[in-house]
Amino acid sequence: MKRITKESLFDLKSINQLAQCYYRSYFTQTEMNQKKNRYETSLQSIDLKTKEIRQWFSKTSTIHSITVAPNLGKLIFIASENFEAKPQIFTIPLDGGSAVALTDEKEGVSSYYWIPNTEILYYQTSEKESKEEKEKYPQPISISRLTYKADGGGFIDYNKKHLIRKINIRDGQADTVMTSDESFSLSYVQKDENYLLFNSAKDPEDEWAYGQKVYRFDLATQETTAFFDGKYTGFYYFAAANEAEDALVFYGNEFDYQFVTLTDIYLYEVETGELKALTADLDIEIGDAFVGDFQQNAKGIGVLWLDNERFVFDSSEKGQSKLYIGQRDGDINLLFDQPLHLTSAALNIAKDQLTVSYSTPTEPSALAHIPINTAEFTPFYQPNQSFMEAHQVVDPERFWYKGYDDWDIQGWYLAPIEAKASHPAILYIHGGPQVAYGETFFHEMQWLAAEGYGVIMLNPRGGNSYGQEFVASILGDYGNHDFDDLMLGVDAVLANHPEIDADQLFVAGGSYGGFMTNWIVTHTDRFKAAVSQRSISNWISFYGVSDIGAFFTEFQLQNDLTNYQRLWEMSPIAHAANAKTPILLLHGQDDLRCPQEQAEQMYVAMKKNGVETKLILFPQSSHGLSRNGLPNLRLERLQAILDWFNAHSNK
Repeated sequence: MKRITKESLFDLKSINQLAQCYYRSYFTQTEMNQKKNRYETSLQSIDLKTKEIRQWFSKTSTIHSITVAPNLGKLIFIASENFEAKPQIFTIPLDGGSAVALTDEKEGVSSYYWIPNTEILYYQTSEKESKEEKEKYPQPISISRLTYKADGGGFIDYNKKHLIRKINIRDGQADTVMTSDESFSLSYVQKDENYLLFNSAKDPEDEWAYGQKVYRFDLATQETTAFFDGKYTGFYYFAAANEAEDALVFYGNEFDYQFVTLTDIYLYEVETGELKALTADLDIEIGDAFVGDFQQNAKGIGVLWLDNERFVFDSSEKGQSKLYIGQRDGDINLLFDQPLHLTSAALNIAKDQLTVSYSTPTEPSALAHIPINTAEFTPFYQPNQSFMEAHQVVDPERFWYKGYDDWDIQGWYLAPIEAKASHPAILYIHGGPQVAYGETFFHEMQWLAAEGYGVIMLNPRGGNSYGQEFVASILGDYGNHDFDDLMLGVDAVLANHPEIDADQLFVAGGSYGGFMTNWIVTHTDRFKAAVSQRSISNWISFYGVSDIGAFFTEFQLQNDLTNYQRLWEMSPIAHAANAKTPILLLHGQDDLRCPQEQAEQMYVAMKKNGVETKLILFPQSSHGLSRNGLPNLRLERLQAILDWFNAHSNK
């Protein structure tokens, strides 16, 4: 059989964004085009009886928010007409025909909410201040807000009006119903059009009040009020309403542990105004917390009402997705529990069966049915089947070991495809840290195994899917017992795999994993070489240059610039004199989450201390280079990692 290569990225397809009606499942399919150096997404369907695949909207840069409107006989979705166009709302007849643009907004459409079984939808757009003529020369950027940039988006344009418009799908007549100077996200419109809900800044007058909250906009009076009373001051986001609209589900938490507070399911009783946490006693993370490098345009499972009393939702637990059925009376029952990663879902018309998109460590992306009454998992469409049948992949070994203080820590080990009596291995550290490795396909790890490396993937304390105490244990303590967990994990793998050459251990990671890689090379010399990606090296400068630096540093490290000594102690470059390990630093030049200067500081510190080092910068690349960066640069990144390890191994 063939082995996976770095170019295999161009052969594999990712499917997500599910919708369903009668005998068809609709989905988006994303592929990478090597010649045109871009991602291409198409809207497709599969006939559940004949298994015939049909394309509804041609390959473009953006397709999302697919809705089936049976009463109108239409598909509704947001898409870019071509790779240069702004996204608009399109419709297509369910019995076939051409796509028709419902909107023509200069700044495009970001989201919409269709009122079920009507001809009405509300959508979100924006307008820039008009100018008589284009500026001929570069203009200064004036900054007066604390939050003024965002990774992947650049400098935030505050000279915009944010709008909600109402449009009739049949005649295309649109009217503006709400205008705001502050950005927001539309989430719900009540059927009788009495009010709508949106999320916006928690306190527009206080820029240090981090986060958002739910607002209610009365469509008749044009008044905006906070949706919950003063009892609920945390973070809440609308999820779904039942058909009777007398019960609303929200995601939320009271921000007790800042960024790392677990998300819960809350149920709001419209008649009484009572908001109750349904999952608070489960100690689980609601939604998808798993990290990977393959899934594109995944929207997650969300909350799907089965009837006026019951709904389905997903969680991330111990490295895998689970499904639950929640009830208004507070009862929660486990529906589905298998070692895989669920990435999107849709209910059929009868609401007795889920169609899900999913991934496993050996299955990049596929579709399956899960009946509500039996929860029997039945795959029915695997777009990568022929590729996977022709290529060898590694089904990782799952294991648990004892970390610091005898905490149970989970890990995965991918052995090299070609078994050898002595081979190198890479400790690969995930980002976040409030995410987790899990039962999902990881192209890079499979490729490294194909190139002869064992790959060690661990979920040390601070990561998600293991409960509140586990994820919060890292607060104010980066580089301490998380470091211990990782080193003990390497020891455990070596003890169980004597075929690994302990003198040929390597370490790599990105974001938090990049920070930890920098930390490791300044605290131990057990690794022969390291690759640090989109990393953090200096928490003091990170505080002022990251798009989330001030909030992240205060919430996660529990210190600010008034205690710069503690921030310095937790900074890898403070310990640079201890480093001996050759280290390659990879960084995107447009990374605003962990800006380029973080890698540059580490690079100079290594140079100053005589450590073998190299810095590679990637243009037009934000923090997500390894997941959604330009295809050619993703290949360059992978090759740089392999070349560095090969140069320092005995292979």
